[in-house]
Parts: sequence; structure tokens; C-alpha cells
Amino acid sequence: MNEKTDILRLLPDELTSFITSPPYSQPKFRAGQIFSWLHRGVGFEEMTDLPLSLRSSLADSCVIKTPAVERRLVSEIDGTIKYLLRLCDGNLIEAVYMKYEHGNTLCVSSQVGCRMGCRFCASTKSGRVRDLSASEILGEIIAAERDTGTRISNVVMMGIGEPLDNFDETVRFLRLISAPGGIGIGLRHVSVSTCGIVPRIRDLAKTGLPVTLSISLHAADDKTRSAIMPVNGSYPISELLTACRDWFLTTGRRISFEYTLISGKNDSPEDARRLADVLRRFMNDGGRTLPMHVNLIPLNDVEGTGLSRSSRDSVRRFSDILTSLGITATVRRRLGPDINAACGQLRINSAGNGR
Repeated sequence: MNEKTDILRLLPDELTSFITSPPYSQPKFRAGQIFSWLHRGVGFEEMTDLPLSLRSSLADSCVIKTPAVERRLVSEIDGTIKYLLRLCDGNLIEAVYMKYEHGNTLCVSSQVGCRMGCRFCASTKSGRVRDLSASEILGEIIAAERDTGTRISNVVMMGIGEPLDNFDETVRFLRLISAPGGIGIGLRHVSVSTCGIVPRIRDLAKTGLPVTLSISLHAADDKTRSAIMPVNGSYPISELLTACRDWFLTTGRRISFEYTLISGKNDSPEDARRLADVLRRFMNDGGRTLPMHVNLIPLNDVEGTGLSRSSRDSVRRFSDILTSLGITATVRRRLGPDINAACGQLRINSAGNGR
């Protein structure tokens, strides 16, 4: 028995080739119709401008990998929605819907679990099960839009998993969401987060896709960073920040550095000064400090890590020191505090997920 085609994963030119070839042998315009329907979350039986025979054939030979909403938690404080989504094979992932003045943002997952091993993160506690396909990542957006009845205009790839550890499917996903006739999200409204897989940062720059790169830095020296982020053993700070400088020089796109503040680990005034120094030293081109932004994130407490959040005073002091040293820094507003909106925790705590 032949495996069904993952039709939502197909880019427009691939879908055109697919639908104009036997056994379908349809005119090219059918591909555009199907692509538009798929990105609206419509099943084959509802694609009313297609011939009934074509709808039946597609249903027999193709699968649409949109995840199902297993559970949703809605914040009574700010309307943030945390989704637990079930994939076609039963695996569970998470997505978080956030409302901002500039539009609705969805934080999406890129893998089932994660193998990066960052000590402060719930997503990595059970390891990596598998990568998500581009269609499954796209399906998170479709599921959220259908559930809320609103349009997602911004995407952050900061959910469960390391996007650059699933590089090919991440790039395909980015091409899918920005393709004409589809879901229509401009890549300048997409942020891709990475813990620092240097070769893939360079590969992403070569694609020419105008996304924002977010670097999970979380420490200013190798000893501290290696203790909380194993990836630093392979790609130390000097290599990572050199790649970040080259990213800007190649793409012209400003980098955002994510820095989770952990009490007693990386939140001292000395840590702030070291951070400013190392960023100014590496994010520099012939004496010109390159555009960058530091996003300070008070730790979301995760059971079993032994780590705790920095105090408000420590966070404020850290931010003030960076600003005084010429580094643009803001403290991330915590959304959905009453629903544990940080990714990974709902999946881990879900009974019977086993994955």
C-alpha cells in the first residue's frame, strides 16, 4: 500500500507539478485553488470549486497534517491561549497564541521534544522524539486561526524544539507561509530562535530569507553558558558571536539576543558588564557597533531544575547596566502567567503522552 502524500507540505511549484501529472492531470489553476484551500484549513470535501471526482481522488491519496486541539488554556489576565496539540501519530506539541497591539502572534514548535539539553527548559526534559514536518508546523498556525477566528500576523519559532536542528523543514515552512496565495505571513514578521548551531546560522543566512534571528545566549562567558547550555561545548561564545556578526553583514537584519535571568547564575552586575563587553567586542565591524537588541527574560520556573527566577530588583539592575553601557535592552513582558504559558510544561504534565 502506497503512503499517502503529505499535500500541505508541498510548495506551489511542487503542488502544480503534482496536480498536473497523472493520475490527476488537472489544469495548472487547480493547484492555486488547492493551495489556498489548504492554507485556510479546509478539508478536501469542503473544496467546493473542485470537481467531486478530484476531491475524492485527493482524499484517497493525500493526507492533510493539521494537528487537533487536545487542550486549550486561556489566560484570564491577558487572553493568551496555550494549546496542547495532537499530531496525526498521537505525539503532543504546544503552541502559544499572544495578542499584541501590532497583531496576533503565534509561538510554534518545530520538534516533538528537544535534544539540546538546556537546563532551564521544560521542552528538553524527555529528549527529542522526532522532527516536525513543515506541514505540521504550518498546521499549528492553521489550527490556531480556526480556533480563534482571527488572523495570525506574526510567528516566533520559540516553542518546543530547536528550529535549526530541523533545518530543512524549518526553511520549507518559512517558504510555505510566505508563498503567494497561501497563509500570507511576511518573513519580516517571523523570528527564528536558536540555541546557537553555528553552521546552520550560516546556512540560514545563505537562503536570503529575511527573518529575524533570535539567539538564546543566556550567559556572557563559556564556563557559565556551558553549565546551562550543552551546545556551548560545540559552539562556544566566540564562534557563535562571530557567526552573528557575519549574519548581520550578510543579511542586514538585526539580531535579538535572548537572555534568561537565573538567580545566582547569570544575573549579577558583573554578568551584565561582561555581556555588554562581549557583545560590543564581537558585534562590531571596523569600530562600528552593529545593531542588536537584548531581550531579558525572567526565568519561568520548571520543576526539577533547581533553578529559580531573578528578583525584580536584579532584573531592573541588569537592564539598567546594559543600557548605561550602550546596549539596547528590554525586559520581556510575561504573558499568560496564570496558565504557565512557557512552552514544554503542558506537554510534560499531560497524562499519557508518553512521548
